[in-house]
Amino acid sequence: MTACGGGTNATLGTGGTGSTGGTGNQDLACNVMKIGQGASLSGFIPFTSSSAWNTDISSAPVDPNSASIISNWVGSVNVHPDFGSDPTYGIPYVVVNGSQSLVNVNLEAYGDESDPGPMPVPANAPVEGGSSSSGDRHVLVLDNGNCFLYELYNSTPNPDGSWSADSTAVWDLLGPDSANTEQRPYTWTSADAAGLPIFPGLIRYDEVAAGKIQHAFRFTLPLTRAAFTPPASHDAATSSDPTAPPMGMRLRLKSSYDISGFDANMQVILTAMQKYGLILADNGSALFVTGASDSRWGSDLDSLKTVPASAFEVVLMNPVYTNATAPTGAAPIITSFTATPSSVSSGGNATLAWTTSNATYNIVSPGVGAVRGASITVNPTATSTYTLYSTNQYGRTTSTVTVTVP
Repeated sequence: MTACGGGTNATLGTGGTGSTGGTGNQDLACNVMKIGQGASLSGFIPFTSSSAWNTDISSAPVDPNSASIISNWVGSVNVHPDFGSDPTYGIPYVVVNGSQSLVNVNLEAYGDESDPGPMPVPANAPVEGGSSSSGDRHVLVLDNGNCFLYELYNSTPNPDGSWSADSTAVWDLLGPDSANTEQRPYTWTSADAAGLPIFPGLIRYDEVAAGKIQHAFRFTLPLTRAAFTPPASHDAATSSDPTAPPMGMRLRLKSSYDISGFDANMQVILTAMQKYGLILADNGSALFVTGASDSRWGSDLDSLKTVPASAFEVVLMNPVYTNATAPTGAAPIITSFTATPSSVSSGGNATLAWTTSNATYNIVSPGVGAVRGASITVNPTATSTYTLYSTNQYGRTTSTVTVTVP
């Protein structure tokens, strides 16, 4: 893959023993995703089967406080599909290929808990709510050449092609084989209040049309407490009541709830609610379930509004963390980060190489972005200092190296 941004050109290499393997030239599983806004994933499911999003929880025990949580905190409401055929209603996404140009992202409010650019965000990437929206303004970009998901919060395109965002997160769509594949560092936010990825929790038309959904959905409640339960890593408390729901709480549509009266498409959605459930991801209106806007959604979505909160139960929450009790551990170790040669003529080749351990994913900035493998070739036109960011569920480690251009 060749990428440009931040004044530096970079080509991924294949050598070394990095924390993730492969390059944009491999036949990765996500290659089947179509290109474009709202494109079909062609059966590709983000993250591994052990991901919390993709885990069958139909037989998981019920939380002992389920009834009181449903009554007191979800309330006497019905499901509300927070998406539809209106392009400004729901959270849009776009799929790009591995040759999409990388652009800088100017980090603002939550920069210290964000992933740095560059990122392959098109200048015309769809913004949640539309270009003039004053809402959350999420931008979601999937790269089908390298299997990374990029998510931005409160995003604004700039005239020079860069973007500005309050928060950014990069997610490895393939990930290591672990239940923490898609987890941010504990207590870190993401583009979502719970520190979760947004895209895997969307109800998408292409899945409904295919007749099967194999993941949980994202939903909101107005009141949450200063706590989180896996897979969430962050809270955004709107209540001081210790019995309020924590971020990451999972609801499950009861198996006893009769869905036979719904049409086939809505049965696909309701079946997933029974098998994978709903994960509390943000503060918002009660039992609003998020989906991707799509012109093909029809009026049958309205039938979901007849499903009452009383038809749900809370899956056992254990453990529940606060910022003070969140697990701690070792951040990734960067054993080496080198440039060979360390001095080149303008536009000349230099190979950056690294060895890391216990990293979930790596980013090289400026000009490179999220990487697989353990080396890249860069072509700086001026003296450049590169930073390697290695991240896991316990934190981030950085290292720098400079390539001199006389």
